[in-house]
Amino acid sequence: MKAIEISAFGAPDVLRLGSRPAPVPGKGELLIRVAASGINRPDVLQRTGNYPVPAGASDIPGLEVAGVVVDGDAQAMLAAGFKLGDRVCALVAGGGYAELCVAPVGQCLPVPEGLTDIEAASLPETFFTVWSNVFERAGLQRGETLLIQGGSSGIGVTAIQIAKALGAVVLVTAGSDDKCAACLALGADHAINYKSADFVEEVKKLTDGQGVNVILDMVAGSYVAREVECLAEDGRLVIIAVQGGVKAEFNAGLVLRKRLTITGSTLRPRSLDFKSAIAAALRDKVWPLLASGAIKPVIHSTFAAADAAKAHTLMESNAHVGKIVLTW
Repeated sequence: MKAIEISAFGAPDVLRLGSRPAPVPGKGELLIRVAASGINRPDVLQRTGNYPVPAGASDIPGLEVAGVVVDGDAQAMLAAGFKLGDRVCALVAGGGYAELCVAPVGQCLPVPEGLTDIEAASLPETFFTVWSNVFERAGLQRGETLLIQGGSSGIGVTAIQIAKALGAVVLVTAGSDDKCAACLALGADHAINYKSADFVEEVKKLTDGQGVNVILDMVAGSYVAREVECLAEDGRLVIIAVQGGVKAEFNAGLVLRKRLTITGSTLRPRSLDFKSAIAAALRDKVWPLLASGAIKPVIHSTFAAADAAKAHTLMESNAHVGKIVLTW
């Protein structure tokens, strides 16, 4: 099969189209002929040598795919309600940038009715991440207020739509007026251009000084201190990336007085059982919203797989709104 390989750690041009042996599905796995592969920030980190591949995972980058089931564990396939020829999308621990990819059956989901393979490939990584962190770890409830740092990212556009569909008030930050407008068009109640306004002051104004209940943070670093100021009593800050650095200094007194929770997680190393439980929750609570059109995938750009380097260059430019997808 053809696959995108990381020839050496470095800039986007280290990504090369090569040839690899086709993977063989094992117990509890499906083999998917990949039509499209989603691109995510962890792929960039892996390419630069800053995101080690978990033990047992493929060194081929790519954490999400969509395509057709062509082989697999027949018993597991039957138990999950899949059959050969079904269109699926899947979360994988690696190997997504390839013509063929194996995926645990518990991490596979049917392509929602009406969606293309490109749209389906944009779903797993962001939807699993948002559901796990915003709704399970941070426990966002109907009527509560969510602040999303980086609302125009793949994670951001997903979080906006799910949170709004499930009854939350959504505030976002973004790095330009155009990106703020895009977030508002997706349903965000308020968008703050963090380059021209202090998001702490804006959040306080927009919430009448009460603060927000949950913050989804991909920055960390110096943002943590400011986010502690933004949280309401019993507020929850969930950190899912550290683009601003791994160290933070903040007012612990505010954490005590407001009874705050600061938490975080990474998805890739979690267990099959954990990821399968998220898949089941998404299929039950979110997939019907995709099928009905209440939530829509946001695709910024598609690239032929051979142009993976160009796709990574776009990802690193931060000029995109929504997801970037490779096609095979």
